[in-house]
Amino acid sequence: MLGTLGAAMMAALAIIIRLKAIKKPATLKKIVLPPIFMSTGFLMFLYEPARLSPLQIMEALAVGLIFSIFLIKTSKFEIKNNQIYLRRSKAFVFILIFLLLARITFKIIIGDAIHVAELAGMFFILAYGMILPWRVAMLLGYKKAEKELLVKDPIEKPSPAPATR
Repeated sequence: MLGTLGAAMMAALAIIIRLKAIKKPATLKKIVLPPIFMSTGFLMFLYEPARLSPLQIMEALAVGLIFSIFLIKTSKFEIKNNQIYLRRSKAFVFILIFLLLARITFKIIIGDAIHVAELAGMFFILAYGMILPWRVAMLLGYKKAEKELLVKDPIEKPSPAPATR
């Protein structure tokens, strides 16, 4: 129960961070770095109890790929003031809330049948399987918007986004 509450609080924090980030111009770094940083989570599989069977990996990855479709469909870029922004989608927050509720539901349904470390591994694979295709799609959308920006104003290149922490 405490873990579920912690996950809900982290999800709420993620929603707040995403809503603030959308007000700033998108950059290649902001798109590419999260999955790279998240990939360190694969180190959990060095811990024997967290190792998954091939079937568990495929199940978690499939669910992640399915969920990524919702994120991909709601992530579009637009050009404002010669900079590229991620267009705010009203559905985005609801999708994140739905994904959290789905995660909690899965945990309740299969939480007793699967060891905690395996379940953590499955949720990590699910999250990575969701984030990686979403970020690849965002990268392609960003590159497309970048080309449009250069075609629109070939003399003036897009001004770099203000430095962030």
